[in-house]
Amino acid sequence: MTNALHTSSLTSLPLLARGKVRDNYAVGEDRILMVASDRISAFDVIMGEPIPGKGELLTQMTLFWFDKLGHLCPNHLTGQAPESVVTPAEVPQVKGRAMLVKRLKPIPVEAVVRGYLAGSGWAEYKTSQSVCGVQLPPGLQNASKLPEPIYTPAAKAEVGEHDENITFEKTVQMIGLDLATRIRDISIAIYKAASEIALKKGIIIADTKFEFGLDKDGSLVLMDEVLTPDSSRYWPVEGYKVGANPPSYDKQFLRDWLETATVDGKPWGKTAPAPKLPQDVIEKTAAKYREALTRLTA
Repeated sequence: MTNALHTSSLTSLPLLARGKVRDNYAVGEDRILMVASDRISAFDVIMGEPIPGKGELLTQMTLFWFDKLGHLCPNHLTGQAPESVVTPAEVPQVKGRAMLVKRLKPIPVEAVVRGYLAGSGWAEYKTSQSVCGVQLPPGLQNASKLPEPIYTPAAKAEVGEHDENITFEKTVQMIGLDLATRIRDISIAIYKAASEIALKKGIIIADTKFEFGLDKDGSLVLMDEVLTPDSSRYWPVEGYKVGANPPSYDKQFLRDWLETATVDGKPWGKTAPAPKLPQDVIEKTAAKYREALTRLTA
């Protein structure tokens, strides 16, 4: 892995936006260079310290899934080398951690698919026996596998804000019945196919979220990161047990540490600035990401 990159600083291309993890640069009118930094966020707050190698791992995992799932939905890759659009001096900031992609019209819906009851879904089920308006059978426990994967979309929020869970009917109001239905059906199909692949490698994908855009012809295109530990809940099969929170390959380790962290002697209030991450938390978080990619691609 290269040295950690908290924030890229390319000067040969115009900066479009910085997200929680990615820095996006314009390449002409029709392409975007997406650089995955080593930033990490939790509770919608970006940490001050990077996780070395994280951006490369996320990029390699996304490319792995694009290759496996291309028959279900086209993706936004151009097939061109990211290094070809920056200066030689900027290549180290790009190599291994960037994707050169088509510029799309983004759809303002996060396509969330849940195959297991976990996190906020489990909390909601305990009070209403439903998740995001989807009624579920009685008697389920924390980490229970659902009878069938469910689609629970969210409205995309600005950086630093929480995405808002919405109903499928709300997405129909936002983007129309045809597009809303296609996104739902494709998202569930991708999740099912990926879950089968991951399970053979000893990984359970409990839930995930996808983002889509429309190209100039109006075709639906899968975009951004796909099925990474940042956008999905990954559980090792050997640690899975119904009724308890399984160990995970995502940033749950970091979240657990932050729950006990203090700033100026007081519990951290989950607002910026974030507490300074100790070296052991940085290293253990990096190891979780590495293990997920190694296991998946072995």
